[in-house]
Amino acid sequence: MIVTALGDRGLVRLIPATYHKPPSLRGLVDSDDELDILAEIEGLTSARLIAERGLNLHLDRRELAWKRRSHDLQVYGNSHINAAFTYTRAGGNRFNDESRGAWYCSWQTMTSIAEVAYHKTRELRFVGIFEETARYVELLADFIGEFPDITDEARHPALHPDPALGYPEGQALAGRLRREGHGGLIYPSVRHAGGRCFVAFEPAAIRNVRPGASWEIVWAGSEDYSIAGV
Repeated sequence: MIVTALGDRGLVRLIPATYHKPPSLRGLVDSDDELDILAEIEGLTSARLIAERGLNLHLDRRELAWKRRSHDLQVYGNSHINAAFTYTRAGGNRFNDESRGAWYCSWQTMTSIAEVAYHKTRELRFVGIFEETARYVELLADFIGEFPDITDEARHPALHPDPALGYPEGQALAGRLRREGHGGLIYPSVRHAGGRCFVAFEPAAIRNVRPGASWEIVWAGSEDYSIAGV
């Protein structure tokens, strides 16, 4: 495994865009004051807010973005960074387990789209209905430092396309690299031929988060999907 120096700007992470939808709780109340009360109650179960209160057993609150930038709590992207490390899915992802998240991104938007579309298609396959419109927004971030790089190791066990085989290997690799003090990993995209991805293991590795373009991915009856900028 080689180590590659990065000084790269504008790596692309895609997250579901919910800003265009009304708050999910708004229909349950009659006023904004009541909505604030419901939001406070909902926050009691928020993994991000729980971690920011220091109650996550797997993540020290001093690692989180808002704590690192306490002089300016309104820096754009702080909550997005914290959410990436505090919200996890059952079974984890390729380079993180259920206990702790990670920040996944790539050098090209189409690579990031291929990655998120794979997971959404997999969800639709489970329910057997390929009728969906999903909107995503880009989060752009910069990375500076030296990181392990398996771009030229296409047969690395962590890159197996079957999550049941690749994820346990990737999680074990990420755990070892974190223990060795590495803040992230460069790797080839499993879902987009020729694409290159980066996963940040630590919030401190992520710099200068800002919004990018928005995209819609549409499934209209089959596993094939179309992409449009919005």
